[in-house]
Amino acid sequence: MSQKVHPYIPNMVPEVQAEMLNVIGVENIMELYSCIPEELKLKETMNLPPALTEYELRRHIEGILNKNTSTKEFTNFLGAGCWQHFIPAVCDEINQRSEFLTAYAGEPYEDHGRFHALFEYQSLVAELVDMDVVNVPTFDWGQAAATSVRMAARITGKKKVLLAKTTAPERSKIIMNYGTPDLQFEFVQFDVKNGAMDLEDLKAKLTEDVAALYFENPSYLGFIEAQGPEISNLLKENDSLMVVGVDPISLGVLAPPSHYGADIVCGDLQPLGMHMNFSGGQAGFIATRDEVKYVQEYPSRLFGIVPTIKEGEYGFGDVYYDRTSFALREKGKESVGTQTALWGITAGVYLALLGPEGMQEVGQTIMQNSQYAVQQLNQISNVTGSRLQSPFFKEFVVDFNETGYSVEEINERLLEKKIFGGKDLSLEFPEFGQSALFCVTEIHTKEDIDHLVQSIKDVITK
Repeated sequence: MSQKVHPYIPNMVPEVQAEMLNVIGVENIMELYSCIPEELKLKETMNLPPALTEYELRRHIEGILNKNTSTKEFTNFLGAGCWQHFIPAVCDEINQRSEFLTAYAGEPYEDHGRFHALFEYQSLVAELVDMDVVNVPTFDWGQAAATSVRMAARITGKKKVLLAKTTAPERSKIIMNYGTPDLQFEFVQFDVKNGAMDLEDLKAKLTEDVAALYFENPSYLGFIEAQGPEISNLLKENDSLMVVGVDPISLGVLAPPSHYGADIVCGDLQPLGMHMNFSGGQAGFIATRDEVKYVQEYPSRLFGIVPTIKEGEYGFGDVYYDRTSFALREKGKESVGTQTALWGITAGVYLALLGPEGMQEVGQTIMQNSQYAVQQLNQISNVTGSRLQSPFFKEFVVDFNETGYSVEEINERLLEKKIFGGKDLSLEFPEFGQSALFCVTEIHTKEDIDHLVQSIKDVITK
């Protein structure tokens, strides 16, 4: 039976395959998979659909995508890890340039522009978080946090990591999955009234084998953890590191984690010029002080600046490349994997465009809008605008327990009014009952918030 040549799978032509197999010295393709146990191999022929033409394929994919409802059609108050912020047009203009969009990897002698752009991104994020060293972006915040705690474990030589119970559940799962079986994990409880970390529980769990504590500020639940200095002192007394995850757009108005004792800072770059993309296209960052014990534990690429032989001219390239898995391969401390350099360049463009004053203005606008939203929600009978008695940034927990409706029911009815409601927390944080995590940013107008408030009134008084 003749082999079918699939137009979208490379090297399908039998003559081409035969030539490649001959060069590497094997008789057939299955020899390449001889290390895989027989019971894991698929024996029957795969039932692949006929290949579509490019036009047919485009129509098919667009038909699937059109099933989604975007935030251009509905007003959105959903955050919880992917947030709607204003994207300046210049961000897309720069990141769609072919030399950035299509360049995956390269070397200093042929990739000056991309290395330079990434160096500028690192410098801008370093200034924002007030740290010295920032890496080329990771896949997402979850990977950044997971890598950060593994770095902390290597630095301290300890194997136990404490996680704040208010860490985003999806992120804590990524951290534990990435750290297992090398590391052991334990959660630190929180005060259900204000979200603050339970320091007595932290003290009880700070044993001598604890490498680090990881918490987020602002937290997944939106509140601002005000006990940073106290937490830092407890960790320093135990020779443990403090790893803090942060939403970088909050740093126009909030102190960076380095100011209250963080040793490693990580976070999400998505708020800095990245579209929501139906929750795809994320990126994370890691930042530390410029100390050898920290720098040598970064698994990811770092770009630096050096003078060239020509006076006044500078070049950009890898710093301490020998520590990476690119250089060490299977002997590396940790595999880097794909890095989202394009989103680093995008974040750099966003930060350069806004500058310190712009970041402060965005932060103030977000806080004003979110405070207004909570004030108005508090006017609704049987609704508590912010369940947690603590300051918050752009997200807050709305309590619907007294309404007689579940969050699921409320959100279904809000969809009828073309509103995406808050994230249902009833499964992730059952102690809050029927509560939802709402998000308000600089893109929300007074009219948007008033429309939400009136819609919730209508929903729960039906």
